[in-house]
Amino acid sequence: MEISGKLIKIFEKQTGTSKKGKDWVKQEFVIDTGADFNPEICCQLFGEDKISMLEKLKAGQQLNVSINLSSREFKGKYYHNIDAWKISADEMDQDVESEDLPF
Repeated sequence: MEISGKLIKIFEKQTGTSKKGKDWVKQEFVIDTGADFNPEICCQLFGEDKISMLEKLKAGQQLNVSINLSSREFKGKYYHNIDAWKISADEMDQDVESEDLPF
């Protein structure tokens, strides 16, 4: 599934250790889809390789984000995840200085 919107906020990295003793790292970010109702969506990235996709992004950029939706039940209550696995910024938001101009 893919969603598009403006990057609003990038949260700090979160780290921890699983019950099996494996270290993990995740980072969340929020995009505004421009929808009339509930336009803000908070997505998460797991692992340093995925988190590195956020390094060059800035608030205000238009993004296309590929996501997986999942739910899990814990003690009768359901919890939902929006896991991003690919992020691309619109070409218009790229720095003009980085383009190879003939002059």
